[in-house]
Amino acid sequence: MPMLGLGTWQNEDAEQCAESVRTALEAGYRHIDTAQAYDNESAVGDGIAAADVDRDDIFLATKVWISNLSHDDVIKATEESLDKLGVDSVDLLYVHWAAGEYEPEETLPAFDELVDRGLIDNVGVSNFEPHHVETAMDVLDAPVFANQVETHPFLQQSELREHAAEQDYELVAYSPLARGEVFGHDVIEAIADDHDASEAQVSLAWLREKGVTAIPKATSEAHITDNLASLDLSLTDADIDRIDNIDTVDRRVDPDFGPAAWD
Repeated sequence: MPMLGLGTWQNEDAEQCAESVRTALEAGYRHIDTAQAYDNESAVGDGIAAADVDRDDIFLATKVWISNLSHDDVIKATEESLDKLGVDSVDLLYVHWAAGEYEPEETLPAFDELVDRGLIDNVGVSNFEPHHVETAMDVLDAPVFANQVETHPFLQQSELREHAAEQDYELVAYSPLARGEVFGHDVIEAIADDHDASEAQVSLAWLREKGVTAIPKATSEAHITDNLASLDLSLTDADIDRIDNIDTVDRRVDPDFGPAAWD
């Protein structure tokens, strides 16, 4: 899984979404993230189809929403997602939240079935705490490949990062720029100035140094290419320490509120 991807949450204008996906892929991105709840899988598929990039070179992820997590609904909803995306399979399918219809013993065997049928390559979870991940590991035949959670310099998720390293799964950061709050922050801005870089590039490079994959959302070509340039930015140990020592916990998405916000 490439450590930088394009997030598509709230990219609901079909034409704009398709164009941003095409632009990102042709700029060099190889990881695209969407979800059933984003209501843009068809547009994401259109962008993939329009890009001059082979499907086999793209790591594509989507998520099953909480109302579709009974066994049969997982199967049906995933088949519908593949149809909307215009692909035969996805590289990663997430449980979007441990909420709603989620029951590990009923939900997760459906994910194993999808792996066995070749419709998904990997099983992921999203917004899971360590105990949720461990339960999923106990129930699944397939390994837990990734846990996607809010992670950024103001919500550093040290416990989850440690758990991911110990249990050998990937941590994927959504809202890696803290919904824009990294811009203008004194520490991040100073480090950006030192490197002639943007605050976004510094934040994404910090996540990469922590072993965390980031999926910043971007719609304009300027933001897409600026985020991509983070792959060329090397932070010093002192830079990393300064960001590590930012003394705040600023969660932009309340994990208890999240599912209700979509209903």
